[in-house]
Amino acid sequence: QVQVAESGGGQVQPGGSLTLSCVLSLSGISTLSNYAVGWFRQVPGAEREFVAAFKWGGAAKRYGDSVKGRFTISRDTSKNAAYLQMNSLEPEDTAVYYCAAEKWGGGSPYERDYGSWGQGTQVAVSS
Repeated sequence: QVQVAESGGGQVQPGGSLTLSCVLSLSGISTLSNYAVGWFRQVPGAEREFVAAFKWGGAAKRYGDSVKGRFTISRDTSKNAAYLQMNSLEPEDTAVYYCAAEKWGGGSPYERDYGSWGQGTQVAVSS
């Protein structure tokens, strides 16, 4: 089982940037190479929205339509950490952002395909 913990949320002005971090703890697991990691976000009263995902051992990345060209997902294998670099932030990006992981996952855009979730980190974009 992998444990997931996000950090880095906060308040930022429109047009600004923020980077979220997701640390994956390998309790009893030697490698993340078979895992997929995804970022989702949620506003009150709405379903979780797909933001970005990738397979830890691969190069392909997937992004939600609303963040393409503005957000970038990346990883640091030495730290077992994934990152979400968010640029040109808009008020509509305000949400709780969640990191999720799934073994043998394919970088799915569907939250049902992820079994390990963090507690979320709040991002607020306002002037």
